[in-house]
Amino acid sequence: MREEKGIFVFLEYTRGKIEKVSLELIAKACELQKICNEPVYGVAIGEESKEIESQLCSLPIEKVWWYIQEGACLSELWEEAMVECIEKISPSILLLGGTPIGSGFASRIAVAMKTGVTADCTMLEFDENRNLVQTRPAFGGNIMASILTERTRPQIATVRPGIFPALTDSSGKTVVEKKTLGQKNKSPQLLAREEKEEKGGITDQEILVVAGRGVKKKEDLELLRELAHLLGGELASSRALVEKGWMSQKAQIGVSGNVVKPEVIITFGVSGTIQFMTGMKNAKKIIAVNIDKTAPILSVAHLPIVGDLYTIVPNLITLLKKE
Repeated sequence: MREEKGIFVFLEYTRGKIEKVSLELIAKACELQKICNEPVYGVAIGEESKEIESQLCSLPIEKVWWYIQEGACLSELWEEAMVECIEKISPSILLLGGTPIGSGFASRIAVAMKTGVTADCTMLEFDENRNLVQTRPAFGGNIMASILTERTRPQIATVRPGIFPALTDSSGKTVVEKKTLGQKNKSPQLLAREEKEEKGGITDQEILVVAGRGVKKKEDLELLRELAHLLGGELASSRALVEKGWMSQKAQIGVSGNVVKPEVIITFGVSGTIQFMTGMKNAKKIIAVNIDKTAPILSVAHLPIVGDLYTIVPNLITLLKKE
């Protein structure tokens, strides 16, 4: 059996554009390459387009296998294509975006290759034996667990969008090998498709006001929502309020929600679990208000404020309305 070597990245794309998380993983793979001195490869599956081909050719990696398949994602066919590539090049590491497609896809490949998969990693690094240390929040985000896949290969990890910096080098000359992925008689047939581009959401905002467990009633969220709109931003939430059913998961910040990078984030009544702080650690300015002076988020805030949100928020709204 050949020695496993190389870092393999699944390149997910839609609407003629490679997903941002895939480019973030390419950047991380190139960073890891400097340590392990192994090649970086990519695999893409989907409809053929000149825009995608141009993007694939400009990646700073050694080679991309591009499987052309018209229509929607067919898990069985995509799995066969990935397994074919893995068996051909025997990579040591496989990285996928923590998207609906990437997360579900990763588990199918792990089963097929009889290996493990670590979901929603926040850190990827090597130990002294060149095993990939896959770090992710555990026990509800209260601790960070470092996971090793020592006995099987490839080492598979998924990473949610926004965890790593995006790729900045688009001057590569990647070799792209095209293959056609045929339909199977038993595969479901796509009769019609309508694509809708999702706009807005908390990941696109420069200013976020975040409600946490310190909010006493669902109705009180309107106070924070008003403040957010006066500041020109949006209201977001910690996991606690999503679990109560007060806020949508689309508004949740954290590894199991959204990773955000606003110019300013202002939290009210958020204690600051590891999971939450991982989701907002790249904010340029962090302002935290909490009545508990021992709340972990106060220790990472650029401007920590010990105080009652029910006093501070109404005063802020009054001041903003006077301007």
